[in-house]
Amino acid sequence: MSTRNKVLVAGASGLIGVAAIESFLSAGWDVVGLSRRKPELPSGREFGFIPLDLRDARASRDALSALADVTHVAYAAIYENADDLVSGWSNAQHIDINNAMLRNVIEPLVSGKSKLKHVSILQGTKAYGVHLHPIAIPARESDPRDNHANFFFDQQDYVRDAGAKHGFSYTVLRPQLVTGKTPGALNVLPAIGVYAAIRREKGEAFSFPGGPSFVWEMADADLVGQVMVWAAQSPQAANEIFNVTNGDVFEWRSVWPAMAKTLGVKVGGDEPTRVAQYIRDNADVWAKIVEKYGLASGDLRSFVGQGDQHADFAFAYGAPAGPVAFVSTVKLRKAGFNAAVDTRDAFCEALQSFIDQKLLPPAR
Repeated sequence: MSTRNKVLVAGASGLIGVAAIESFLSAGWDVVGLSRRKPELPSGREFGFIPLDLRDARASRDALSALADVTHVAYAAIYENADDLVSGWSNAQHIDINNAMLRNVIEPLVSGKSKLKHVSILQGTKAYGVHLHPIAIPARESDPRDNHANFFFDQQDYVRDAGAKHGFSYTVLRPQLVTGKTPGALNVLPAIGVYAAIRREKGEAFSFPGGPSFVWEMADADLVGQVMVWAAQSPQAANEIFNVTNGDVFEWRSVWPAMAKTLGVKVGGDEPTRVAQYIRDNADVWAKIVEKYGLASGDLRSFVGQGDQHADFAFAYGAPAGPVAFVSTVKLRKAGFNAAVDTRDAFCEALQSFIDQKLLPPAR
């Protein structure tokens, strides 16, 4: 009988999913990933994998109820509205689908052969309503629930109740803006890299495309993965909510020169530009860049994902002011997780990793 911990990472191909798999593997866990397609890890390591569309209740039940020895779930799956990312966050159908997907993972496990000990779910700062209105500075986990349409609180109540019934604990994580080394999804960095490469190819400067200046925090996906490993085995994390950030703050214009250096482009003056539109309008230029450097990112959509739409939101393009969003991470530090990341370094390392994977052109 194996006494090793075995974690099921749902949403395995996403930004946080990949980082969580890497972190759990590094910590010596048995890992099984769930997503529609199997991701390639930056480390190249192998892991157990089940191809699954979590919206399919029957397929989920068939695949997961037979699994033995799953002790933990790191739930990083999310369904996003591809056409209208930001307003999709409050859409009733969007909420129903996300609630069903979580149930489609937990129900087969608790009724099947596995004995669950812990489940982690992700919320992010949208739980505080950051996408709808100003939030408390800093937002704290103990703040009253923000009254807006979302699936985060439904999922939280579900794991709380299911955990009480079936004997597992849960942890809710709220990372600020997440970026990392995985293309696609909501990662703004591939979009920044593509924007930079197109600007360079056209002889244009790498101008900041966003709106007003504002100060923000973010969370590197690798750090979130480490928090998930910590939460899975730390008694202090049981049935708690934690904000997660790198531990510093940044302003986009102040990290722009470092990113420019990594990407081999020259910074220019501000030039407000809708990044999603710019990339779409210059798809032919990107195709030329791909051919010129023999890049593996010919499929622009799968490389950028919804990161271009997210970039326009994150840069406050066309907005009168940027999001005012700071969260306190004191609770996480006091509970014993103290790792920190330099945000500027995190951005540059991820962009360099895309260059190394031949997804972005070299800095020359």
